[in-house]
Amino acid sequence: MSNGSPTTVQLIFGDKTIILPVLSGTDGPSTLDISTLYAQTGLLTYDPGFTSTASCESAITFIDGDEGRLLYRGYLIQDLVERSDFIEVTYLLLYGELPTLSQRARLSEDVTYHTFVHEQIRSFYNGFRRDAHPMAIMVGVVGALSSFYHDSLDIKDPVQREVAALRLVGKMPTIAGMAYKYSIGQPFVYPKNDLSYSGNFLRMMFAVPSEEYIINPILERAMDRILILHADHEQNASTSTVRLAGSSGANPFACIASGIAALWGPAHGGANEAVLNMLQEIGTADRIPEFINRAKDKNDPFRLMGFGHRVYKNYDPRAKIMRETCHEVLEELGIKNDPLLKLAMELEKIALQDPYFVERKLYPNVDFYSGIIFRAMKIPVSMFTVIFAVARTVGWVAHWLEMISDPLQKIGRPRQLYRGKVERQFVPVEKRK
Repeated sequence: MSNGSPTTVQLIFGDKTIILPVLSGTDGPSTLDISTLYAQTGLLTYDPGFTSTASCESAITFIDGDEGRLLYRGYLIQDLVERSDFIEVTYLLLYGELPTLSQRARLSEDVTYHTFVHEQIRSFYNGFRRDAHPMAIMVGVVGALSSFYHDSLDIKDPVQREVAALRLVGKMPTIAGMAYKYSIGQPFVYPKNDLSYSGNFLRMMFAVPSEEYIINPILERAMDRILILHADHEQNASTSTVRLAGSSGANPFACIASGIAALWGPAHGGANEAVLNMLQEIGTADRIPEFINRAKDKNDPFRLMGFGHRVYKNYDPRAKIMRETCHEVLEELGIKNDPLLKLAMELEKIALQDPYFVERKLYPNVDFYSGIIFRAMKIPVSMFTVIFAVARTVGWVAHWLEMISDPLQKIGRPRQLYRGKVERQFVPVEKRK
């Protein structure tokens, strides 16, 4: 393959020279357009994991892994976390711009209006075993929303699309809170319209009818930051799943349910849970050097969970914010004697100073700190990925809306490199040996 002009690439295949266009985005690497490759050559490309393949055009989120930058609609994640809140970020992701005061008020009102779920959904939970994982409940209940809200299923109607989007963002924390309450045998808590999105979520998880629940502003702000930091992350496994499901014309509730299912995988949404499992395996601070050495040993399968990131080759920008939030929460709650949290802080200190990790930029990532925060707030491990799903819903919905409104959108149909049997003669069962 040889370079042609800056906007094309020449591919020489046999006696053919194929000219392929090079597409340039507003930021990030250029992209080779291979959409006509098969028609011109009969060749497919092979890219397991899609690590070198752009599956779509998008204007929502940009990640610069080398520099450690994350942008929502062009805004640095640090600025959004420090100067905004989850409702503003929701508006930004859905509509492309930061809202005015009136636009923000309207969105807050609309989302709040949709926090209530159909009353019959309460009985839907009774079909699950009491010990069902909350993520299993989330997949089932969110997928079932299409059977309750028939007036927002026409994906060709932009008004119905918007209503579905607001319903999903509004109802997700309510559904999540109900899943948690069901798992522990406590009564469901209805949302309150005078609370913030994050405050409402905390109340629906932790309030009980026998006493008034007082929202701690430090914990409320911590939850809001967690939701912002996890709201979107480009074309990851769950977002790609939502887009692929949506490309078939599936209703929005089914598409988001598919995203929740993909997020449930331990390689995607279960990383912060894996951090706590690792800390429990380490056990005590005096064993940290042993596990640090194991992590450095190429022949040992042990890996330090919560360190480094597949995309970020520098410090995860979300981790810097989460680290600050983590220490604020621990100080607010006065947690000093929890052995697992003390262990985590000691591991963080050692890893940030160890030349092996510093040279390889294996810094603590967002999952390391979020797991610690959740434990400090007494959120059970089974709810970690559920909270991730609550946050990521707005990103999934934004990508679904973008995909549906794209006039060039086609049903997703990845190809394969077939290595199975060639065509064979069928042998009747009585003649088989």
